Amino acid sequence: MEELRNAIINVLRKVRAHRNLYVRNEEAVKQHLIGEIFQALGWDWNNPEEVRPEERTEDGRADYSLILDGGVFAYVEAKNMGVNILKRDEPLRQLARYCFNSGVRYGILTNGTVWIAVKAFEEGSRLWDRVLVAVNVEEEPLERAVLKLSLLSKARIRDIERLSSLLKALELSFEGLRREGYSEKTLVEYLTSREGSTTVPVTELRGDESPKAAYVYDNGWKLLPLPEKSIKGVLLAVLLYIEKKSSGYQREEIRKAYEHIRTLKLDPKTALEVLRKLEEEEKLRIAVEL
Repeated sequence: MEELRNAIINVLRKVRAHRNLYVRNEEAVKQHLIGEIFQALGWDWNNPEEVRPEERTEDGRADYSLILDGGVFAYVEAKNMGVNILKRDEPLRQLARYCFNSGVRYGILTNGTVWIAVKAFEEGSRLWDRVLVAVNVEEEPLERAVLKLSLLSKARIRDIERLSSLLKALELSFEGLRREGYSEKTLVEYLTSREGSTTVPVTELRGDESPKAAYVYDNGWKLLPLPEKSIKGVLLAVLLYIEKKSSGYQREEIRKAYEHIRTLKLDPKTALEVLRKLEEEEKLRIAVEL
């Protein structure tokens, strides 16, 4: 989802630089913001076999239709950023009418920064009860926005109802357990722990262990390849991880440190001290599997 993450960041940059344009100009929102997000979601924005602009319906023209398996899967309605689509009912009702009268099951309403996906019809339900995804990329944490928007990707949108239901259940369970006194850290570690493994934070190591694997926490625990199964190997793996996340002078310095340590006969306890210092300075969470 790195491409989607980068697209959201780029959209936010554009909005910060040209907000007045996007507040009044719907066409600019379509061309500069919406298209970039859909491209990152895997839709070929300029291919009429996947995306068609100005799709005619009985109630007017939908701004876009998303095509899957040769048929319209969802209509997309665009507004400028001056339209508060989370508070105004009419834009969503307009979209629902387009869908209902054409037999299209799903609709997506967006003003470039706020996105709403809705199930257009279901007997005995109200419109806002059928909202599957609602995300405001300006106000929500980036990773949360990325995950929610990913439900609109070409690869996942067929399962949007099931995935939306799972995501809502996760959110409700998570918040319920937090209200019961469990910390967010404890819950995240529970969800991301690996069954059958003994994973220990570096702060609890003695230095005489033989690690099988190393992990760093980066929006979830990520496995780091070990150049050797030792505390020194964990240190080298962490340095490579930091190098990839760095740039310019800092990256060069980390590479030099890596090459220097790689050639040393480093005492395990010294390697552990360096690891703990790195964890503190770089604000990392590092763990090893024993």
